[in-house]
Amino acid sequence: MAKPAIHAPRGRIRGERLETRVTADQKSLIERAAALQGRTVTDFVLTSVQEAARRAIEEHQRLDLSVRDSQAFVEALINPQPVNDRLRDTVRRYRQVTGV
Repeated sequence: MAKPAIHAPRGRIRGERLETRVTADQKSLIERAAALQGRTVTDFVLTSVQEAARRAIEEHQRLDLSVRDSQAFVEALINPQPVNDRLRDTVRRYRQVTGV
């Protein structure tokens, strides 16, 4: 009797491949960690890499300011400096270059 086909959830079809070379020690470590979590090596690696990728992107997109910088930023929002000719020229050049 044939086994029923198992379909991947929509959008989760794995059509791409990612390969890497590891040392024997690295492989052993990864296999042990996966086994301790009751997961396959593939699942463990994919989940770990996705989490690391998300963290890297988040850290890159986040702006961390010192207390002094935060205070200066808030102060500039609350009490903005008047627009001067230099700023007007900068905005004009930006618009010319970007077409905005």
